[in-house]
Amino acid sequence: QSPAVIDELKASGKLSNKTRFALSVAAFNRISNYDGAISDYLSSIEFDEAAPMPKRSVYPAQTNGRFVKLQDLRYGENPHQTAAFYRDLYPAPGSLVTAKQLQGKELSYNNIADADAAWECVKSFDAPACVIVKHANPCGVAVGKDALEAYSKAFQTDPTSAFGGIIALNRVLDGAGAQAISKQFVEVLMAPGYTPEALEVFKAKANVRVLEIALPPGGPTAWDKGLNLTDVKRIGSGLLMQSADNHVLQRADLKVVTKLQPTEQQLEDLLFAWKVAKYVKSNAIVFCKDGMTMGVGAGQMSRLDSARIASIKASHAKLSLQGTAVASDAFFPFRDGLDVVVDAGASCVIQPGGSMRDQEVIDAADERGVVMVYSGVRHFRH
Repeated sequence: QSPAVIDELKASGKLSNKTRFALSVAAFNRISNYDGAISDYLSSIEFDEAAPMPKRSVYPAQTNGRFVKLQDLRYGENPHQTAAFYRDLYPAPGSLVTAKQLQGKELSYNNIADADAAWECVKSFDAPACVIVKHANPCGVAVGKDALEAYSKAFQTDPTSAFGGIIALNRVLDGAGAQAISKQFVEVLMAPGYTPEALEVFKAKANVRVLEIALPPGGPTAWDKGLNLTDVKRIGSGLLMQSADNHVLQRADLKVVTKLQPTEQQLEDLLFAWKVAKYVKSNAIVFCKDGMTMGVGAGQMSRLDSARIASIKASHAKLSLQGTAVASDAFFPFRDGLDVVVDAGASCVIQPGGSMRDQEVIDAADERGVVMVYSGVRHFRH
């Protein structure tokens, strides 16, 4: 702000009331941020005079949320609601709020919510990947040799739901990939970069919101990976705060509980399915094969219904579920859910385990001749 202030003083010999007000706001914001940080720190300390070092709680007795407004939005989730878009005071690298919009209409509230869901999912993959989201749920996820192949596979999962969807890629998009994507109606497209040929394709689609987001640098911490450390949910006159679900399942974590052992390909499919299921609203059932979602059942009150819907979705897309891997974000409380996915063609299943009827479900898997693997971790998402 200093150059502008100096220029104004040189031009008129004094500062306007507008400038003085803006400087006052900036000064009080700076003081407030500083004092708020001190308050957060002190409120997190659990006093113990005998302790050599202060012990801190992750959840302070009082918290001072500090956010910076990026823009006012036309409306909220629905047209009768007002809305604005804010970012953290110090946003993590590779997060949606760091995006640069290259073209298209102004982002809406729903665009931003869906874009965040898509971006968080796609950046969890190391291989070239594509995620298509509708109403905050992935309706198609795939990996491939490049962005074009990943998109083509993801789109096959559910072309109907992909209409008007949000597309996220974790690789630079070239002209061939842009040509393929431009054939469908897209609300928002995100990638870490675009070739000049790709951008030229979308010039003819002026309403498509094209965002460029640098991938996080990577490293040992959640911050390095562009991840939130905490999740916050607003409730009536309060907040629910929890550590973010940043758990990454490794092969060493898997526990095979059936007589039948998984093949190498089944293990790959199970880990892929589990990664996707983490980003699907509960109850979540995800069929996958060869690095591609084949059917997604999301957001149902009954796990059984999610399994049925995932199977129906695959049928509508004319995809065979024979030999697929299935991920369930939480345990099967009864064998009926397992029977539904096996009847549809699944050959292996991954779930957390932990039900009172675990043995009944394991026995059912042995009876049906399928592999069952426990992750030991639940991925509820509300």
